[in-house]
Amino acid sequence: MAADAMTRIDFHSNVADAIHYSCRLVRKARAAQCRIVVMTRDRAQLAQLDQALWTFAEQEFLPHVPAGDPLAPQTPIILADGDDAEFPHHHVLINLSGRTPTHFARFERMFEIVAADDADKAAGRERYRFYQQRGYPLTHHVADNT
Repeated sequence: MAADAMTRIDFHSNVADAIHYSCRLVRKARAAQCRIVVMTRDRAQLAQLDQALWTFAEQEFLPHVPAGDPLAPQTPIILADGDDAEFPHHHVLINLSGRTPTHFARFERMFEIVAADDADKAAGRERYRFYQQRGYPLTHHVADNT
């Protein structure tokens, strides 16, 4: 990413199933040859996402490993449940964590996934204001849950 380029942030709100929605985003980003980091809320959500990526698309392989895995530098999809990991690439970040990732500004693009429940909506609004106040380019998409 160019030194003066800011992370482009896309909010996707009203998401009924964050795991399934994230799998769709990962598949689309991989089709565009992107390298992706997905940050989850906790280990349980990371395990759900890991399983979903293996079974999401029968005809497609979405190669992924957890952050810190020895194969991470060669793997296009990295799964993390916290900010403490070193990521081998900083192309796309998909944030399911419900919090502002510490190192989000290292990424070219970030997708903020906001669920339909009130607590997640409130946290999403706070993150939106945080990025907006700092001048990040923002877009907002309301999920089509059909």
